[in-house]
Amino acid sequence: MGAYILRRILLMIPTLFGIMAISFAVIQFAPGGPVEQVIAKLTGQGGDAGDRLSGGSGGDVGGNNFDASGSEGSSKYRGAQGLDPEFIAKLEKQFGFDKPPLERFGMMLWNYARFDFGDSYFRDISVLDLIISKMPVSISLGIWITLLSYLISIPLGIRKAVKDGSTFDIWTSGVIIVGYAIPAFLFAILLMVLFAGGSFFDWFPLRGLTSENFDQLSLGGKVVDYLWHITLPLAALVLSAFATTTLLTKNSFLDEIRKQYVVTARAKGLSQRQVLYGHVFRNAMLIVIAGFPGAFISAFFTGSLLIENIFSLDGLGLLGFRSVLDRDYPVVFANLYIFSLMGLIVGLISDLTYTWIDPRIDFERRDV
Repeated sequence: MGAYILRRILLMIPTLFGIMAISFAVIQFAPGGPVEQVIAKLTGQGGDAGDRLSGGSGGDVGGNNFDASGSEGSSKYRGAQGLDPEFIAKLEKQFGFDKPPLERFGMMLWNYARFDFGDSYFRDISVLDLIISKMPVSISLGIWITLLSYLISIPLGIRKAVKDGSTFDIWTSGVIIVGYAIPAFLFAILLMVLFAGGSFFDWFPLRGLTSENFDQLSLGGKVVDYLWHITLPLAALVLSAFATTTLLTKNSFLDEIRKQYVVTARAKGLSQRQVLYGHVFRNAMLIVIAGFPGAFISAFFTGSLLIENIFSLDGLGLLGFRSVLDRDYPVVFANLYIFSLMGLIVGLISDLTYTWIDPRIDFERRDV
């Protein structure tokens, strides 16, 4: 097993390199980079990114006073006509675009290998501190989604396997399919209309995970306030989260129930409960439990972007989305690097979970 783990870890290096190289190459051809963002702001066409960088002053970029007037500008950047070429050159140097792409890519890989992600282009904070500050929201959503989906899926899947073909199985399958088909963001909007001050009831808040007076509440009050805020986002996300696990649990149990050892156990006079939870459960739950790390990462990093936007939850999904819009490349690449690395590690953990649950599985004897 040690050799298998070592091979998997070594394979992470070229995998990460490929992900970062492809992403870096794509970025080189993407229009509207950080330099263009500043130029657009100075020429009266800018947005939020320019505001954050310039501090609201047309000639003050990143704390450096540049003269935006002057001779004919370079045509290298869209909208740069009329700007001083020296000013454009200083912008390029400030953002690191004065170096060749290969040199910039090499420096990025060297820094990322040491988990040095630099500073955000448009926020006065390091990228790592920025990501850490957004993690509590995403971790909170990820943990709750994973736990609730498993708590619903496993008992429901077992029940559906036992009642396969019955009215209960048919109706619950219909509900699951409909729930899976409804987009989370659409269901979130419906919940807002119904229960968050829309056309019907005003029972739940619309913004954030806590109230403004959260620090002044007692421990019990803080718990209630937190659950009050997170109810609607979780309801929107869990609706489709449990469908796959439920059907996976049902099919896994059905495969095991039809095997010979189950027939033998029943012939010995064991009850249905003893057969299910004494013999079938461990074998049937192998694939479900082993997928738990991956399910958590999936809930942690994906699927919550629109929900975070709708309910104004300042998490990693919203951070990544705004960073892409602002062309805040250090934040974009740091998110990509961290998420990719964690995904590879979780994939290894999932494989190790298989061997822990069922020692008969030996990846050493299989080609990687």
